[in-house]
This record gives sequence, structure tokens and C-alpha cells, in this order.
Amino acid sequence: MYYNNATPERFEISVSDSELEDLRRRLAGTRWPDEIPESGWRYGADLTYVRELVEYWRRDFDWRKQERKLNRFHQYRVRVDGVLLHYIHQPGVGPDPFPLILIHGWPGSMYEFVKLIGPLTDPSRHGGDPKDAFTVVVPSLPGYGFSYEPNRARPDLQEIARLFVGLMEDVLGFSRFGAQGGDWGSFVSSCMGLFHPEKLTGIHLNMVPVAPHPDDRTHLSPAEEAFLRGAGHFQKEETGYQWIQGTKPQTLAYGLTDSPAGLAAWIVEKFHTWSDCRGDLERRFHKDDLLTNIMIYWITGAINSSFWLYYQLKHHPWRLGRGERIGVPTGIAAFPGEIVRPPREWAERMFDVERWTELPEGGHFAALENPTALVEDVRAFFRPLRVSG
Repeated sequence: MYYNNATPERFEISVSDSELEDLRRRLAGTRWPDEIPESGWRYGADLTYVRELVEYWRRDFDWRKQERKLNRFHQYRVRVDGVLLHYIHQPGVGPDPFPLILIHGWPGSMYEFVKLIGPLTDPSRHGGDPKDAFTVVVPSLPGYGFSYEPNRARPDLQEIARLFVGLMEDVLGFSRFGAQGGDWGSFVSSCMGLFHPEKLTGIHLNMVPVAPHPDDRTHLSPAEEAFLRGAGHFQKEETGYQWIQGTKPQTLAYGLTDSPAGLAAWIVEKFHTWSDCRGDLERRFHKDDLLTNIMIYWITGAINSSFWLYYQLKHHPWRLGRGERIGVPTGIAAFPGEIVRPPREWAERMFDVERWTELPEGGHFAALENPTALVEDVRAFFRPLRVSG
């Protein structure tokens, strides 16, 4: 359908010593801003923590170790409809592995799923049932990480959904498969379910990405009314990044492409605000996890293109039409620290919700924060669909 008959090429991450030396030089020469005394994270990224993180990055962080860890996965690059896609394709180990695409968001990367790939592909080695094995495909979103090509037009959500269907069907040969995602990954998974339902056995989300059409918001439950009242705080206090990334992203990109400390501060503030860390970032994330994700943006120079979906959605929003629903079976893992957390009845206005799980801990970056719970919920949701699909 979209495959250009190019042969997928094996890919290995390899950052030159000169690039790493340039990074260390920039980190050592960081020019720091001031800060209102004792403000912590109130006005943005905490100066004390960012200085600590940058010093760790410069002196102690072992990129080569992380590079080797990532290169243990089977990685490829291929062009689908002219767009370069990087992806991990890790075969499942079991009697009948089920194909599953895992889709990340912003400011994440394919690194978000490193703790899921082993348990999903080889459950028997991780205390699970081999009948639950998945063959896992983890693409980098177009314009992100190792899918990045500079100075190119950027695809929108629907086009990304088509590209990923092309990757799964035409490149990898899966006529039916499942999808899982959070953040932009939940949008893309939903688009795949809406526009390509014949290909999807089901979608599993850890964020509810869209709202019902205004005409379909009648007879709201008390929980829905409470959700709408509470959503105002996030819109007022936590969407500044959306406005700049959605209106003048090019201007922001100069600073974040040139300064690794600036890039780290911009990204790590979101991990602090959007996670279930309760004010202590390293309660959920080791510095190595934070920096490996940041490094993927730094070494590829992809931060500017990663902003595109914010601009595209602000100027050409994708919304469900009146009475329109995503009809493929849907599972939703509701983590308490998620940035937008509607009740089940709100989600059921848009999705065929077959599984809804309230988790006790975890937030927006669920695959890194609480991978065990996410793995178990993915397994449970897709277990009956393996037979029916």
C-alpha cells in the first residue's frame, strides 16, 4: 500500500567520539540563569536539579553503555511512502507471538519502551506465560530520533497512522495487529483504529487522547462533570509549551538545538510535572533513563521536528465528528498521575472500551514509571483478541 519496495536496512546507533566531546564541552560551558530563591519547580525546571543533572551528564553518564543496550535490539530503517522510519523489530518467543506496535509520544522516544520489550516478547523469561508472547515493533515517530531527516515536510497524525499501517502490513507482513500508545502514541493508535479498523485487532491506550464531539456531550455523569471542572487547571497552568510549540516552534528550536542544558531543562520539567513522582523526580526515573531519552534528541538534532504535531494539531485539529466513534476493541490503563484523566464513561463516548484498569501508581510516562503494571494490562487486554482477531 505504501511500501516503496526498498529493503529494510539493519541499523546500529553509533555516535562519534567527536560528537561526545563537543557535548561535554558545551555542558562544561553552560551559562546558567538566575532563579527566585527557594522556588523549586514552581516556575519551571528547578535550577539546583538541572545543574546536578548536567554535571552528572558531563562527568558520570555512560552513553556507550546505553548505546550498547539499545543496540541489543533488532533495529532497522526503511522508507515507507518516501518517509524514513526507524524501528525496533523484536521477534516474540512463544508458540504464537502476536504482532504489536508500541508508539511513543513527546518528549519521549522509542527508549520509553526498553523495559517492556523483554517481558512482552519473551514472557517465560520474565515470569509470564509463553502463550502471551508478542512480536514487538517500536518505531520512532517521523521526525523523531533516528527517523529524523532535516529540512523535510512533516506528516500529520493521519499520515503517520497510514505510514505505520504500511510498516506493519507491507514491510513486515502483518495483516492484523494490535497497537499501544500514550501521548502522541495514543493519538496515532486511535487514528489507526478509526481509519484502518480492518487491520487492528485492538488498541491499548494509557492516555485518552480525544474528546467527544460537543453535540455528543449530553447527559453527563457526575464524574464527567467533575472531570471537566478539573480540566481547567491544566489548561490554564500547564499548556504554555503547547502554545509556543504550536505557534512559533522554529524560534524555540534555536536555543534547544544549541544548548544541551537548555534541552535537558525543557524535557526534564515535563517528566517532573507529568509523572507520578510526587515532587521527587528520581522516585520514578534514574538519571540514566532521563539522559538517554534526552541524548536521542541531542545527537539527532530532532527537537525542532518533534514540535510539528503541536503546530499541525493547533492549526488543523483532528476531532471526531458528530456521532463518530472508534469502533475497534479498546483497552485503557488509567494511571493516577496522567495529565488528563477522564472517567470511563467519557472514554466510552468515543471508544469501544472492553477493558478499563485503574492503576494504583504511575503517570504519563507509564512504560518507564510502572512497566510491570503496563505489561500485565497489555497482556490481559490482548489475550482474548488473539483468538477472535
